[in-house]
Amino acid sequence: MQLGTGIGGWPGAAADQATRAEALGYDYVNCGELSHDSMLTMALAGYATSNINLLTSVTIAFPRSPMVLAMEAWDIQQMTGGRFSIGLGSQVKGHNERRFGGSWSPAAPRMKEYIRMMKAIWSSWQNGTDADFLGKEYRYTLMTPNFNPGPLECEQPKVYLAVVGPAMARVAGEVADGVLPHGGIMTDKYMREVLLPNVKIGLERSGRSWADIDLSLSGYLILGEDDDQIYKNIQNLRRPLSFYGSTRSYHHVLRLHGLEELGLKLHALSLEGKWQEMHDVITDDDLLQLVETCRYDDYAQFIRDKREYATQMGFSMPTKTDAEKLRAGEVMAELKKVENSGVPKGLEF
Repeated sequence: MQLGTGIGGWPGAAADQATRAEALGYDYVNCGELSHDSMLTMALAGYATSNINLLTSVTIAFPRSPMVLAMEAWDIQQMTGGRFSIGLGSQVKGHNERRFGGSWSPAAPRMKEYIRMMKAIWSSWQNGTDADFLGKEYRYTLMTPNFNPGPLECEQPKVYLAVVGPAMARVAGEVADGVLPHGGIMTDKYMREVLLPNVKIGLERSGRSWADIDLSLSGYLILGEDDDQIYKNIQNLRRPLSFYGSTRSYHHVLRLHGLEELGLKLHALSLEGKWQEMHDVITDDDLLQLVETCRYDDYAQFIRDKREYATQMGFSMPTKTDAEKLRAGEVMAELKKVENSGVPKGLEF
């Protein structure tokens, strides 16, 4: 099992964060893109390290052209000797139009074109193929020697795709190299009943198999040393659930668990700016409908038994004291021994 940890904040801290993660034995670092640029963060992290892999999770695609991200990813991949993967996300209509000042069109078909154009660009640079990609949203028909950086001496970057709905999951299966389920609002039930079956549809469309795509672990999983710590950590889910649950684009996850009414309450409270009330309206029963729990002693076996599809996962434990560092190291060592099939149960083909 590949273990990752997040870095972020001001890009000036990226180098120290990444070198610390490398020293702790992580396999990769990832970074989001909220108030800072993910590509700059990864470039700085990559320059400061020598072994750890790098993954943006995610870089917002549509405000940038496919050529811009293809070029940046190519450069980071060359600089790091093949350690970089780019994770793409679409963001929602409001942010694309009102925050980025860009345009919006149906996200799934647009993302499929986006990834295909990026890979067509890389094929030109690596293999000398013609610039001949024509889509509804994007076109790539010009590449002259002055603008061609030339081939890499390592593998091309992998393209991961953030998924929430079934259409984007099909796109991931069809054209992406990895799947990043939306961690903010994702349950194991939704992952297995909605997302993974649609990833399989995409794989079948492109003549690929599960071996051709990396699947990241997902599902609300609450960990702790004992039951008291687990209960306390369950309560910490109220904040992210209130945020993501208030967005109607994510209500299909709650609907699957019979909690659509909760989503409507959270949405109404968000429109009134009642942020604390959003936390309070979520009951313990609501939380227990969505989460699974596990003690750290049982964590590795839980992953073998109940996350058999995953080949990589985020990992976080407190490491402020020497005792905490030792404990985290013990758990990491056991997780690294996990060798999953990468094939979801019931979806073999």
